[in-house]
Amino acid sequence: MSTSEKITIAGAGPVGTLLAVMLARQGHPVKLLESRPDSRSHNIYQGKSINIALSDRGWLALKSVGIEAEVKQHAIAMQKRVMHAIDGTITEQAYGKEGQAIWSVSRSGINEQLLELAEQEPLIDIKFEQRLIDVDFSNASASFSHEHKIKKVSADILFGADGAYSKVRRLAQETPRFSYSQSYMPQSYIELHIPANKDGSFKMAQDALHIWPRKTFMLIALPNPDGSFTCTLFLDYQGEVSFSSLTTRADVTQFFEENFADAMTLLENPVDEFLNKTANPLFLLKVDPWVINEKVALIGDAAHAMVPFYGQGMNCGFEDCRVLDELITIHQQDWSKIFPAYQTARKINADAITELAQRNFVEMSELSGKPSFLLQKKIEAEFHQRHPTLWTPLYSMVTFSPLLPYSQALAIGDIQQEIMQNIMQIPDIKNCWQETFVYEKLQQLAQAAFGSDKNLTNKTNLGGAT
Repeated sequence: MSTSEKITIAGAGPVGTLLAVMLARQGHPVKLLESRPDSRSHNIYQGKSINIALSDRGWLALKSVGIEAEVKQHAIAMQKRVMHAIDGTITEQAYGKEGQAIWSVSRSGINEQLLELAEQEPLIDIKFEQRLIDVDFSNASASFSHEHKIKKVSADILFGADGAYSKVRRLAQETPRFSYSQSYMPQSYIELHIPANKDGSFKMAQDALHIWPRKTFMLIALPNPDGSFTCTLFLDYQGEVSFSSLTTRADVTQFFEENFADAMTLLENPVDEFLNKTANPLFLLKVDPWVINEKVALIGDAAHAMVPFYGQGMNCGFEDCRVLDELITIHQQDWSKIFPAYQTARKINADAITELAQRNFVEMSELSGKPSFLLQKKIEAEFHQRHPTLWTPLYSMVTFSPLLPYSQALAIGDIQQEIMQNIMQIPDIKNCWQETFVYEKLQQLAQAAFGSDKNLTNKTNLGGAT
């Protein structure tokens, strides 16, 4: 195939728009079609979180198209977690080494910056309010509806970048041997809000992601550039304490006062918001294959929607784009090689981060408030300082090691957890954790597991691409 192959992308969210820029720069004419209105003139994100967590994998993809610095100008660095205990006690945990952070970024802002970048590309044609009706998986043509008129769009390749509720994916379920599973978490969520002070300043530390861990449920808060915080309450959909059981003003007020007393002085009308909003479900997707007939492919949330507890959803989608872009160059525009390589490189890693994201709810909602967990993280951080090539904590592998595939991070992290369970059984570990013998034992166990000369956590395998 030549570089003049025409490509349609269904979905002009951040992932679809980034993909369009990369494909256009590879020489492909791209039609970027979005079902919603243009977010620059309409509020299409109402009811959704107005910010997302962007980390090194996402930044690496943005850097590859030259927009990293521009996006970072409107982002807020979160260098630590701040845990708010039920009694009001506050503890902190750094996300990584000094200078490492995850970034709170406006969802609509990053989408609009990418759209403006895409509009500068002469090979990209962007159209909004184009509702996908049908896809022909044999030739990548698709039908879109606009103002009650249906138009057929021909292409050589079609990408479904249309999110967790992807229409392309739903249509693909009608094709032979297409496997699809969707599972719901017990929790659902609603968005709450902490406004800025009257002078525009933040009411809490702005360089942190704030967590109120309460075992089976939690509240989190991410900072916004205007001094406010976007908060998310994760709570069981059904059960004794759940969205279904808390239906009266008295019960909801009691729930907040008992569990989030310190946050009640900060939140804006939390009881009214709770009663007026419909809880959104949390679900995980597994899809196979991602590519059908070497004509239609899924990317981003359309291929691997995950729960938000690792903050990697958009980062993973951006990494999909970056890896695909590299594969196009490696295989010299030969899509008969690009597509199988894309499927091989990305599915195993998407499955891994989906699993990690599901697990991380327990870490955030329950473990992050436990002294033993915080001590384990301190020991791991200290050991990483002493032996950086032998041990990188799992969170750092996922968040700050963008060249390490998620699947390898998961495998290494599972071994590390077994080792740390052994270390945490050392008698009186809470008082002797700084002693030399603790780190000698940890080194011995790590070398036995990983080998003394292997730098397992600094691979150059870009998301499985090479």
